[in-house]
Amino acid sequence: MDTIEDHELIIVGAGPAGLCAALYAGRSELDAVLLERGAPGGQLLLTELVDDYPGLEEVGGMELARLMAEHAEKFGVEASYADVESLERDGRGRFLVKAAGGATYRAPAVVLTAGGTPRRLGTPGEEAFRGKGVSYCAICDGAFFKGETIAVVGGGDSAVEEGEFLTRYAEKVHVIHRRDAFRAQAVLQERLLRNPKAEVIWNTVVEEIRGDDSGVTSLALRDVETGETSELPVTGVFIFIGFEPNTGLLAEHVEHDAGGYLLTDRDMRTSIPGLFAAGDVRSQLVRQITTAVGDATTAVFAAEKYLVDLAEKSGSGDGGASDGRDAEAEEAAAPA
Repeated sequence: MDTIEDHELIIVGAGPAGLCAALYAGRSELDAVLLERGAPGGQLLLTELVDDYPGLEEVGGMELARLMAEHAEKFGVEASYADVESLERDGRGRFLVKAAGGATYRAPAVVLTAGGTPRRLGTPGEEAFRGKGVSYCAICDGAFFKGETIAVVGGGDSAVEEGEFLTRYAEKVHVIHRRDAFRAQAVLQERLLRNPKAEVIWNTVVEEIRGDDSGVTSLALRDVETGETSELPVTGVFIFIGFEPNTGLLAEHVEHDAGGYLLTDRDMRTSIPGLFAAGDVRSQLVRQITTAVGDATTAVFAAEKYLVDLAEKSGSGDGGASDGRDAEAEEAAAPA
């Protein structure tokens, strides 16, 4: 049965940005709902260890996700399961967030914190051996390759960090990068380069992922400088070449950069009034837990101000609640 649930603020995505947004929405006593299609935590759930979050020298990704979720719940906003399919506006400028199963959430303001999904390599064999040696999550699948020779593709923070992590299980980890230098943070590079179980293959791309009924058996490689081709025997390949922002659910055009990440101003406002973006969906220099929570803090305060301004314009004087919780009553009173 289709239902409509009204709120002042809808937060889409319960990664670090979404959980922080929920915390501040709760502290501000906004009528907010936090929507997530899985367990709260987002990419934290795929991160074995976090050592760059201020005040916590080392904490497991799952543990940090749990702590952040509990902190948000303390202020009254819990994550609700909803597989969001679309986000659009109705004729009155309010947002309709539609989820699988017929549920619709309605509010005058939305903070989009939907994060991103791993970018595919796009080479032959990738889809055929997905789950049979091709992986995008080291913490999920690393233990399956204990004592084996595997490869990691990429040169950013994720590739270098996860490559070093995978040496805990694999006998040998080949990190394949298409350039002659990593883009990752220096501290992450140092850890990988001094690890005797890791070997970097520079200026090289994967042309094909090969295998048989047992799974991945090798990679066809090409040196981008010399054009020389070679075959690297491996039983697994972990791909970390970036993320695609989860902005496809937006029905209306929103200004974005060449990578599809949403453009915002300093207050996290997008080109659509009432729509704010925080975390990995937003165009920015770096994407870290700290930047995600910073974005979210700003977004919620900006959204709260937006709701107050709406209330003042409507003359309700109730902080914007009439655009959320009282929407049904307003529609009933409106002329046909």
